[in-house]
Amino acid sequence: MAAMKTPGVYIVEKNAFPNSVVEVATAVPAFIGHTEKAMNGNKSLINKPWRVTSMAEFRSYFGGEPTPVFEIQEAEGTEPELLLNGKGYKMQQSNTAYTLYYNMLLFYANGGGPCYIVSVGDYTMDFDAEKFTAGVETLIKEQEPTMVLVPEAIYLEKSACVALQQAVLAHCGLKMKNRFALLDIYNGYRSRQDPEGDPVNEFREAIGSNHLAFGATYYPWINTSVVSEKSITYANVDVAKLKELIEAEVAEWKDEKRQAQIAEQLPKLEDAELEQVDKDLLHTVLLQNSLVYRSVLKEIRQKVNLLPPGAAMAGVYTMVDNTRGVWKAPANVSVSNIVAPAVNISHDEQEDLNVPLSGKAVNAIRTFTGEGIKVWGARTLDGNSLDWRYINVRRTMIFLEESVKNAARAYVFEPNEANTWLNIKSMIENFLRGIWKRGGLAGSVPEDAYSVHVGLGDTMTPEDILEGIMRITVLVAITRPAEFIEITFQQQMQKS
Repeated sequence: MAAMKTPGVYIVEKNAFPNSVVEVATAVPAFIGHTEKAMNGNKSLINKPWRVTSMAEFRSYFGGEPTPVFEIQEAEGTEPELLLNGKGYKMQQSNTAYTLYYNMLLFYANGGGPCYIVSVGDYTMDFDAEKFTAGVETLIKEQEPTMVLVPEAIYLEKSACVALQQAVLAHCGLKMKNRFALLDIYNGYRSRQDPEGDPVNEFREAIGSNHLAFGATYYPWINTSVVSEKSITYANVDVAKLKELIEAEVAEWKDEKRQAQIAEQLPKLEDAELEQVDKDLLHTVLLQNSLVYRSVLKEIRQKVNLLPPGAAMAGVYTMVDNTRGVWKAPANVSVSNIVAPAVNISHDEQEDLNVPLSGKAVNAIRTFTGEGIKVWGARTLDGNSLDWRYINVRRTMIFLEESVKNAARAYVFEPNEANTWLNIKSMIENFLRGIWKRGGLAGSVPEDAYSVHVGLGDTMTPEDILEGIMRITVLVAITRPAEFIEITFQQQMQKS
């Protein structure tokens, strides 16, 4: 207040209420991967985190879907994936498996919202672990992302995939300490009894033991429906082998009219300059008449639709956060756009997934009769820790810490004395009371749910004040999920 020197009336206004805490976003994933393009007008978005809120916005900045191409190979010494003209064949993708676009479809199908995209290259570039790692590091300067995913990591060499996943965990738990990593299991489409090895145990042994509280993983991979029938045509197949197989099929037909119709269309398979109308007609004719053609396209669609579950879980996290709150465990909820898990898991088989000796819990995606496909696990990779065993506890604490941290910034350089302490204590208590009322903190009364301590002789010493340090201690009782429910039944004597 200015000094009073001129006679008159002076107005003094005093703040009656402390500052409020603005809640930070809890479900803003960042996806790192390859896209068709990365342009904002005429400016490149390569290795630049860019915020999008829908698939339409994603397509405008990063383009559309890739064109996977598969070769038809004879299944020699291996179990055939499909039988064509009495012989066994398997489908092998001949180009790079760019899947970020499909993972984005899965994310938005399961309730996804705003997210960040870091494009590390287009569909002409091979996967490079160093580029993915550099893409993760670009997120250091972004404050909003709360989850990190690299869906295409599982298509790298195994050692490179593990190193990249460890880098993501270090980014979340060491550098930023305010993010959560969703990791996918390498070869997670295989059964745990697969002759080539148990993918779950291999993941546990390789991932290490650092920063596990900041990550979670899910098993198995999922057969999705994000790629529709109309998205797969003969353009996704090695046409030379396809033509040979269809010709062999047609030669066995008795209907000469159908044979002539197909014979007229088959040469067009190898015509690269065919008009789109003629391409559509060729696809329709083959689809209606050739069992070989239908079988090949169906197998390709199934292979393209086999995806790791990380992106779907990011969508589930977003949906649960928006409807129930970050303190609700993202489990016992259905997963959309899924046909079936790649591996069926029984009650007994989940025991080792959920409570292993190492503590590295792997959450299951299971099919329940009459209920559909559900997420059936809510643990972080640090399952032996009573502090950070559950995903919702870790993410709720990040939410509380970041919200209070941002609000407390207003008091930096304020006088380190009782009035400031009272204001900041009231601000934090008001925020925590609101969270408690919404069910985020456990306790029948506010005093049981949280407490805030700040002051000389309580959290600070005179030396702290001389050094310009204000210490605040916040105690919170975060709600834990009822993971195991035991119901006891006992007979009693007849009373009447």
